[in-house]
This record gives sequence, C-alpha cells and structure tokens, in this order.
Amino acid sequence: MRPHLGASAPNPALAPRGSGFVTTSVRVGTAPTTLSTPRIAGWAKRYALRLSISDTATVALSIAASHLLVLGANNLPIGAAGAMDKVMTQLPLSLGIAVVWILALRLMDTRGARVIGAGTTEYKRVVDASVATFAVFLVAAFFLDLDVSRVFATVTFALGTVAVVGSRWAWRQWLLAKRRSGQYSSRVVLIGSEQSVTSTALELSRNSAFGYHVVGVGLSDGPDSGLLGNTGLPVIGGIDDVPSLLDSYGADTVIATNSDHLPAERVREISWGLDPQRHQLMIAPSIADVAGARVHLRPVAGLPLIHVETPQYEGPQRVAKRIFDIVGSGLILLGLLPLFFVLSVLIKRADGGPVFYTQDRVGRDGENFRILKFRSMYTDADARRAELVAAVGIGRGLFKMADDPRITPVGKVLRKYSLDELPQLINVFRGDMSLVGPRPALPEEVSDYNSKERRRLVVTPGMSGLWQVSGRSNLAWEDGIRLDLYYVENWSMTGDLIILWRTAKTVLFPDGAY
Repeated sequence: MRPHLGASAPNPALAPRGSGFVTTSVRVGTAPTTLSTPRIAGWAKRYALRLSISDTATVALSIAASHLLVLGANNLPIGAAGAMDKVMTQLPLSLGIAVVWILALRLMDTRGARVIGAGTTEYKRVVDASVATFAVFLVAAFFLDLDVSRVFATVTFALGTVAVVGSRWAWRQWLLAKRRSGQYSSRVVLIGSEQSVTSTALELSRNSAFGYHVVGVGLSDGPDSGLLGNTGLPVIGGIDDVPSLLDSYGADTVIATNSDHLPAERVREISWGLDPQRHQLMIAPSIADVAGARVHLRPVAGLPLIHVETPQYEGPQRVAKRIFDIVGSGLILLGLLPLFFVLSVLIKRADGGPVFYTQDRVGRDGENFRILKFRSMYTDADARRAELVAAVGIGRGLFKMADDPRITPVGKVLRKYSLDELPQLINVFRGDMSLVGPRPALPEEVSDYNSKERRRLVVTPGMSGLWQVSGRSNLAWEDGIRLDLYYVENWSMTGDLIILWRTAKTVLFPDGAY
C-alpha cells in the first residue's frame, strides 16, 4: 500500500537511506533576476548556531584533556609543582590551535544546510578541517621554531577529531528525532508532470533524514487544484503560479522533477520568479540509486551536465576490501572462540543434532559455495519446508515465517541476535563472502533473476549489508533487491564501515530478525 502524503500531517521528504535520490541545486540560465544562494532557513541557522557552540566547547575540552593526559604521562598531577607552569607556557599555542580549528570548521562549511542531517559529507568535512588545522600547526611549528611536545600535538588532534565527530553524531540523532516529528525541515513544493511528481513524492517520503517536507505540488499536465492522486498532497496551482504561492504555504524550496512537460526554458522562467533570499530551486534528474559521491555537476557551455562515475569492482579498492575482510574476520574469530564453544554445546545438548548447518548459496560471478551457520532448526526442517510453503504461500525470495515451528528454543535466541550467522566469518576468511555485501542468494533465486537482478552477483556477497540493517525479514523481497543493487553500484570502504556500525546497533537492538 502506498503511503499517504497529505499535508494534514507532517510529511518529511527525502530519499531513503541508500536510495541514491539526487537533487542538485543549480543556477538556471541568465535573467533579469539572478538566482543566488538562498539565505539559510531559520531552522538551519538555529541548528548551525548550536553546532558552533558545541564545536567550540568540544575543541576547548579536548585541548584541556590533552594537557591533563600529557601531564599524567609525565607523572605531573595538575596540582603538582611545575604542572601549571607547563600548562601556562603552552596556553598561547593552545588558544591558537583552538582558534584555527574553529575557523577551519567554519570555512569548510561543516555546518551547511546541504550537508547536515544525513550522509557522510558532514563527517568528512569535520575530519578535513581537523587535518587542515594540524597541517597549519606543523607549518607554524617549523617556521616559527616552536617548542612543542609532539605527544601533546598528536593527542590533541586525535582526541579532538574523535570528540568533534562524536558530538556531531549526537547532534544528528537529535536532529533526526526533530525531523521525524516534522520540525527542522525544508518545506518543499514539487513541480512537473503528474507521474514524475507522484514518483518523486513517494521516493522522498521514505525517510526524513535529509529534512524535506513536501507541502504541495504544481502540475504541468494536470489540474491546478484538488489532491494529487492517492498521495494526498494538495495541488496548489499551475506551474506558473507556484513562485507567487510559495509564501502562502510557507515553502522555501521548489524541486523540479524530470518531465517532458517541463523543458529547461520553462524551469529557467520559474527561477526568475523566486526570491533568491528566501527560496531555492533544486532539480531532480532522471537518475536514481546513485550515491552522491559518484555524481558531479559540470557546467559546459551553459549546460549543467551531470557526470556519473562508473562503479569500480577491481583494483586497489577490491584488494583493500579483501585485506580488511581477512584481518577483520580473523581477529573476530579468535575473539569469539569461547562463544563458539558455548553455543556449540547448547545446540548439541538441545536435540543431539549437528552443530552446524550448511547450504548452497551463489557467490561472486555466479559461483556456488557452502554457507555455514549455527543450526537453529530441528534436523527435519528441510523436509517440513514444502508443507509450510503450501500452508502459508510464498512469493519471490527466501521463505521465512515470524513463528516458524521448525526453529528450536535455542535457535530462537540465536536468530534474534544473529548469532546463528557467526560461522559465516569462516566463509569470509576463506573468500566465499565479505563482511559487507549483498545477501548471498539461493541457487533457485538466481535461476529466476532478470538481467537487472543479476547485477547482485558482480560483487562478493556479505554477512551484513543494506538489506540486513534496513529491516531484515520485515523488508519486502523487492525492497531488499533494490538495496542490494544500490550497494553494488555505490560500494566503498567508507560505506562498508558505516554498514558495520549499523550492524552492531541492529544486533544489539534487533528488529525484523526471525
């Protein structure tokens, strides 16, 4: 059932985590009124101020903590004779580092409305600002011949970077909570054809992370009043009426969707009617499931060309991923050996059956392998599968039941916390699987794949992935495939680390596991 997007309830709008919906802020053509960068919306201004205060306090506390750690390492408690003299000697340098650091966070636009709230750009810019500050410090120390403790400098920048990133993460959780209640979001009017506006609205409604709240639409090929189909969104007027109606709906953003009924010339004319100090125009191009890092806007002879980088599956990144898999799985296996022993005893004592369960799965390039799991079902589970399928029915994909009678009491606990999947670390170490990747498919699934779905097989399947951290068994099979394909097209080491972090949260606070 499609979600209802009516204006009667808060409707945050944005691409889902991992959807790849792309919006590009552009300046369209030349006109009597130039469309410049809009004034920061009220919510963004307030939030940026909070971040500024938080960053200043975090940097100051990190520098102070570094002094304490260095003094402690030198066996000089803060009250000891000479301790404060050392601190006061370094005070001008500490103040200089703090000022440059805070200025770098400002100049690198780490608090910009377009980077806060979702994605990794905000965190990357924070790290870049910290690295730039460290570089300035090194240059100043060299040319000014400063007498500085290398231990103090290293501890300060390492601790400060982690602390600022951590505080930004905490503020993001606060912001997301506000956005889920409809606050701290841009108010958006979508324009374009009925079909393109509807699909864009539904896509934007999947997640509130980026903070776009759709308040109305303007159609190029439909009525200028009423509601838009089953979305419940109000049609506020014709496309030409939208600029003059934005203030009536409290909107600050216009998103032009891809449509044959909305040519570039018309979009440019609409941009002329926008107040550059209060409104912004964004374009939703007809590409989806592409990560922002792969998309680059390149103006050529007045044309805003969008360059989409081709995903790379070979070379240094793949080698780095394999090394990470070997080291990571090896260390985790060593650390979990006691847990493996305990779980093996519990499974064996439950019914005397085998500890492990193996099954054929399809890996990279369509090669089959045997996946390992702790056995969570009774030994006759496979024989009873046909009976259950006939009773409850099955669509495409894996057969799963919320209350599967074949699962043992021990197996229920194993599945709830994903402990049954730990032996797959052996598959990762051997190279059959990766720590992160698409879900390993069954041979009978692959035999039904169309050409698009077979794209899942160009990378190594993983123990965890976007599917597993986005709802697991609660997801429809089609949504899981879409998330896996997004991963295939946009994978990166940074993305893998984020998925592993989310995996830890999912295991500790399980939802959708059965």
